[in-house]
Amino acid sequence: MKALLIVGAALAGVLLFLLATASANTSLFAAHYPLLFVLNAALAAALFALVAWQLAGLIRKYRRRVFGSRLTLRFLALFAMMAVAPGLLVYTVSVQFLTKSIESWFDVKVDSALEGGIHLGQAAIDQMLSELDVKGRAMALELGERPASEQVALLNRLREQAGVQEAVVVTASGRLIASSTENVAQFVPDLPSAQMLRQARGNRSYTMVDAPPGKPMALRVVVPIAGLTLTQEPRYLQLRQTLPDSFSRSAEAVEAAYRDYRELALSRQGLKRIYIVTLTLGLLMALFVAIALAVILSNRLSEPLSNLAQATQAVARGDFSKRAPVTSRDELGVLTESFNSMTRQLDEARRVVEANRAALEIAKAHLENILANLSAGVLVFDRELRLSIFNRGAAAILGEELAGCGGKPLAEWRGTLAAFAQPVRDEFVAAGERTWQLELALKGTGKTLLARGAALPHGTGGGRVLVFDDITQLIQAQRATAWAEVARRLAHEIKNPLTPIQLSAERLEMKLAGKLAAEDAQALRRGIETIVSQVAALKAMVDDFRDYARLPAPVLAELDLNGLLGEVLALYEHSKAPITRRLHPGLPRVWADSAQIRQVIHNLVQNAQDAIENRKDARGAAAPAIEVRTESAGDRVRLSVSDNGGGFPEELIGRVFEPYVTTKSRGTGLGLAIVKKIVDEHRGAVLIENHPDVGACVSVLLPAARPDAAAKAA
Repeated sequence: MKALLIVGAALAGVLLFLLATASANTSLFAAHYPLLFVLNAALAAALFALVAWQLAGLIRKYRRRVFGSRLTLRFLALFAMMAVAPGLLVYTVSVQFLTKSIESWFDVKVDSALEGGIHLGQAAIDQMLSELDVKGRAMALELGERPASEQVALLNRLREQAGVQEAVVVTASGRLIASSTENVAQFVPDLPSAQMLRQARGNRSYTMVDAPPGKPMALRVVVPIAGLTLTQEPRYLQLRQTLPDSFSRSAEAVEAAYRDYRELALSRQGLKRIYIVTLTLGLLMALFVAIALAVILSNRLSEPLSNLAQATQAVARGDFSKRAPVTSRDELGVLTESFNSMTRQLDEARRVVEANRAALEIAKAHLENILANLSAGVLVFDRELRLSIFNRGAAAILGEELAGCGGKPLAEWRGTLAAFAQPVRDEFVAAGERTWQLELALKGTGKTLLARGAALPHGTGGGRVLVFDDITQLIQAQRATAWAEVARRLAHEIKNPLTPIQLSAERLEMKLAGKLAAEDAQALRRGIETIVSQVAALKAMVDDFRDYARLPAPVLAELDLNGLLGEVLALYEHSKAPITRRLHPGLPRVWADSAQIRQVIHNLVQNAQDAIENRKDARGAAAPAIEVRTESAGDRVRLSVSDNGGGFPEELIGRVFEPYVTTKSRGTGLGLAIVKKIVDEHRGAVLIENHPDVGACVSVLLPAARPDAAAKAA
């Protein structure tokens, strides 16, 4: 828009200058009248089109509610009112004044006299040209009959005879052959142009009137010279004759007067039109300048505001990288720079926040990764003791019911977790901000938990955190170690006096058997038998303790568990309870000691038979059944022995692997303890569970054999 305004103003200035020059110089006006008229009309049309285009664009922007269009329209209305109203007044007055002034210039009618003088002078010049042409043809005819060597001397004689001032002979290419002139001071004659020679060749002659500025008028005739041969280059004869000074001055005066008059006559209507067009152009230029100034000023105001509006919308969308360009150094520029400074600060603050958030997320992910891979359970509660976060370790220890407790306070936990939630809640309430530690027994699972609670800092939102771990195996290992030590000492302390006691009783029977009465001898015999049987029982018990305390280290090797089960279960074919085998056909080999695993199988099958006998004695139930199953469990092999006996009492599930813990009326309670110790030394696991209806299942998990382990053993 600025470029258009500058170009339009420049063109208008040029045309106004030409208009003033044409008004002061009629000859210049007459020569450039068509050009001035066309330029004025074209520029007026172009300015009108530009104004219409600007108005149409402004209307489209206003209809689309483009930011700044209303401000531009207001400026346009003000500037148009300021420019058009005075312009219309000046335009109307100027048109009326020019029309009446130009008509008053043509009161004298001299058109006929001037035209007659022009015609008279033209007739005289034509007569002179005709005579000079006749002379030239005659001279050319005579020159054509002579060879080139004689033409130079002949040309001078013929010129003098014809009374011509200057004569030259040239070739078709313009090369001078001969010349003759009255003016001895003229060294280079005025040669004809190539165009003159072509016209002379085509028309057989060429005539013209030379009127060089500052020199007298002259007549010029060019005629071709016939050649003697066809191969000779064409030649031309030029004759020039200067007119008398008086004649030239008179002709020029008449022509100048006629030209001035024609210019005045032409300007009669032309000046009216060009002045009207120029005034119209000036009016349109004023309107265009007003619209252009309005658009430029409004753009200078609306463009920074529009940039600020777009940047504000970008900031509202969360994009702080948008910068409004600073287009000026005024108040709008200061406002734009302040806005850019604000967005830069906001962008920097957001980057800092994003960096902190990313660092926090990384730390959170790291913490979550740590919590997820912790074997210990972690529970996080809010201020009202509602569960907000728990890890996989907590779900593995407490069971699947924990997932349904999310968002619930501890007081609303139900099921098997109620016994866990109540003491935890009581400890949190009683401890307040202090840390506490508590050992809990998880009801129904036999697990013993060591829990530690603490309050979270108030700066992080407060709440409580509970960390707990399953120490069942640790307690069992401690107890097993203690029992092993007790068994070792009992075996050492008890077994030593048993043999002397038995020998003394037998010796006492031998000494007194024949010396006592029959009744006394019988009483002695019964007492001795009781002593011997109880000593034997004590020896058996001591042997069991010794075996538990001094269980040899396993000799590991690849073992076909299904084959070993076939051998052991063949010994129980005639047992009272039928044994069902469900052995996996593709079971991988295990890495174990066959002798110790054989003892494990015997103990498990014997315990299942004892459980079924106790069930029959207690309830009289029929159809006893024992099931032995093997299956693959990842990198382990599972051996399960199930029965439909009475199952394990809930209060003893957590202690069944302890020595001397049994539900049978006879036995030492070392069977499952020995099984647990053997499996632990094989780096396996033992699981006990009661069936929902009746009976129990004992599962042993043994590591599968691997090629690298076999290579190491070899």
